[in-house]
Amino acid sequence: MPDWGAMFTPTVPLLEIFIRGTVTFLSVLLLMRLTGQREAGGLGITDVLLVVLVAQAAASGLVGETSSIVDGILLVATIVGWSVALDAASYRWPHLARLIKPHPRILINNGRLNRRLMHREFMTRQEVLSQLRLHGIEELSEVQRAYLEPNGMISVVRRNQDAVDEPVKPPMEP
Repeated sequence: MPDWGAMFTPTVPLLEIFIRGTVTFLSVLLLMRLTGQREAGGLGITDVLLVVLVAQAAASGLVGETSSIVDGILLVATIVGWSVALDAASYRWPHLARLIKPHPRILINNGRLNRRLMHREFMTRQEVLSQLRLHGIEELSEVQRAYLEPNGMISVVRRNQDAVDEPVKPPMEP
């Protein structure tokens, strides 16, 4: 028979859970912000961070490592709360958003690669050309500007504005 009282009685002081969640979230956010944006894939850095931390926080409560559901719920609420608070602050104060949120950066300007950005993001020429081919572009000279977006994707503005630029989807396997 489950011990219902133990499941819903916090095993760790609530303030300690809040502080641990806050420090962990903000520390991991800072580390991810410093490492660059290319590795995020289709999600934003904050999205990835939120999913990972919430999954970990919820897992400990579900498995019973904290012995209390309340501990896990408070930790998840702290992490989600900080995520929402930072999004709201970024929206309200654009100057703060520049610090918190990554922004698009120019990867190609008038057909020339931004080697400094490539070096910072550990991108090779071949990787950039591969991404351009997904946009239907075979030569750097066809690109007026290309941006490394906050979610790690590359967006392209062609020299020829008549051409439609949508990433080419890989063929579906039967």
